[in-house]
Amino acid sequence: MAILWTDDLATGVSIIDEQHKELFIRINALLEACGQGKGKIEVANVIDFLEGYVITHFAEEERYMITANYPAYSEHKAQHAEFMNNFAQLKATFRDEGPGVHVVVKTNHLVIDWLRTHIHKIDKALAGYLNSKK
Repeated sequence: MAILWTDDLATGVSIIDEQHKELFIRINALLEACGQGKGKIEVANVIDFLEGYVITHFAEEERYMITANYPAYSEHKAQHAEFMNNFAQLKATFRDEGPGVHVVVKTNHLVIDWLRTHIHKIDKALAGYLNSKK
């Protein structure tokens, strides 16, 4: 079942929104592959994508936070660090165990939880703050 991008997820910062939309596309590709019994193949693509995504996307968000003097910067950055630690563990599992069902499930769980909690709540709070500064 696909996860849908909805306008209520938009931050109003176009580059951040485009990056979030790309994350949805990649996760939906993984979910679709899982539905076709091909999740083991697609999980490697998602892990490769996430490796670059987290560095670029988190740096972009953090730059906006610093520039705007965002009061919740430390907490937001800590969530980014937590995701990166969880992702590092996922990559290690993938490296050690290969693209098994366990890794596919862990990838889905990590990213979908992130989409539900971080983007919908934490990034929306950041967006509200940034938009109030315009």
